[in-house]
Amino acid sequence: MLDPNEFIITRKRKKYKFAWFANLDNCFEYDEWQKRAVDVVEIGAGNGLFSVELASRYPDKMFVALDVKADRLQKGARMAYERKLANLWFIRARADQIIELFDESSLETIWLTFPDPFPRKGSAGRRLTHPTFLAKYATLLTQNGQLRLKHDNPVFFQWSLEQLVAAHWDIEELSFDLHDSKLNEEYKILTTYETRWLSEGRQTYYVSASC
Repeated sequence: MLDPNEFIITRKRKKYKFAWFANLDNCFEYDEWQKRAVDVVEIGAGNGLFSVELASRYPDKMFVALDVKADRLQKGARMAYERKLANLWFIRARADQIIELFDESSLETIWLTFPDPFPRKGSAGRRLTHPTFLAKYATLLTQNGQLRLKHDNPVFFQWSLEQLVAAHWDIEELSFDLHDSKLNEEYKILTTYETRWLSEGRQTYYVSASC
């Protein structure tokens, strides 16, 4: 006879995490989301803790943390729920679906926090700073809206700068060592990955641009 304990969903299992995401009222699947007023979106948000901190600091603005993996997002969603943050939603969707989630010229800021650099040859189209994605962001941002990127990979970061310049975006702020700069402390809120990278002696590269 099988031990019934073998069927208990533990905190380490993805099913448990997906269940949390499905049952929290601040979480949405792509096809459940209905367009509403949003100021700031973090794409590729991972566990969403960066957005949680932003939403905590700016209660008068509406935030969305977007990622394709619900088992990651549920961590930030649970924290937002515990903190009673009514200005932050979590959406499980692909980055290329963003154009369908928000109204044109409606977003004040789009954050890209340490997106996958997809270094392999032939994978450039999947990078979140590829011209295809930049065109989507340009459609969604307000006239003075900002695209903000943080990354630890210098090759990816330099490639991203080239794409922004080639697409005629205006570089507003730039740092090759964010945490040793005098830029806004808001930009220096640490993501989970960033904490790890800094402990390994890596630098955080940062750029904000408008179109």
